[in-house]
Amino acid sequence: MIYQDTIVALATPSGAGAIAVIRISGNQALSIASSVFQSVSGKNLEKQKTHTVHLGHIMDEAKILDQVLVTIFKGTNSYTGEPTVEISCHGSVFIQQQIIQLLLRKGCRIAQAGEFTLRAFLNGKLDLSQAEAVADLISSDNEASHQIAMQQMRGGFSNEIAKLREELLNFASLIELELDFAEEDVEFADRSQFSDLVNRIEFVLRRLIDSFAVGNVIKNGIPVAIVGEPNVGKSTLLNALLNEERAIVSDIAGTTRDTIEDELVIEGIGFRFIDTAGIRETKDVVESIGIQKTFEKIDQAQVVLYLFESLKFEASGVHYLNEIEQVKNKYPLKTLLVVINKVDLLSDEALLN
Repeated sequence: MIYQDTIVALATPSGAGAIAVIRISGNQALSIASSVFQSVSGKNLEKQKTHTVHLGHIMDEAKILDQVLVTIFKGTNSYTGEPTVEISCHGSVFIQQQIIQLLLRKGCRIAQAGEFTLRAFLNGKLDLSQAEAVADLISSDNEASHQIAMQQMRGGFSNEIAKLREELLNFASLIELELDFAEEDVEFADRSQFSDLVNRIEFVLRRLIDSFAVGNVIKNGIPVAIVGEPNVGKSTLLNALLNEERAIVSDIAGTTRDTIEDELVIEGIGFRFIDTAGIRETKDVVESIGIQKTFEKIDQAQVVLYLFESLKFEASGVHYLNEIEQVKNKYPLKTLLVVINKVDLLSDEALLN
């Protein structure tokens, strides 16, 4: 056990609710909880088995603060790796505050942000990767980010690192043997074995690098930049995707001066759509700044939705096709989706063409 003091904090979100959970962790957790808890059956909390739940009252001297359920985790058999008590009380903010203030008077201190997980890490209950996954799991807002966080918290990433470490140690030991006995007529591994081992290590490293890139995109949402000339329907498209009037729509070109972002979950994957200022030559200083931001957002995006107006495309198709090629050449690693908008304005013949 790293820490000698005992901490307390809400384990549930702050504010009123049906119930709240107050967590106590530290070497005095059981004795402090026992000093304020009165079981309905008269049991001594400290003498009960680990992982058991007990009904009773939190007492401030002779005054009952609340009827609660108390769960005890003895020894290292807890999330933090130290004695832990969880008090499930009614969710009144007043009740929460009264119980926490009572526990502070009995010898607890308020836990710092993330301190329960920090103690779990320092006590060897979680490694660093799993500790980070706890935060990712709490903040996950779609199926894909939830699955990645769960896999990491269960040790998926840690297992990959452990395998890589084993391969590197194997490689280092073979190299060391070869160097130590270089003058002897002894061969511990042929060159093909070395080559295979290096290739395996490189494969694992590349896979880990790729998984980080994919995981980071899923965690933060896949950024999709909606770009094109002014007044081609970028803001209308954003509003249609979000099913709300998020961006101002106007017939006046150059209405969007700044980028507008919002998120949407599609089939369990988060997408961050970015409406940008229309790209054109302009002397307007504010609009020019917006256009500069458009190019910055294209740089940051994974996917680019490039909009064209159908009538302009019909009249100057070659020009726009050349423009598409320029965008593809400038951003070869990005997924480019070309969208021709306002097709309802075309005649049937033009639409077929």
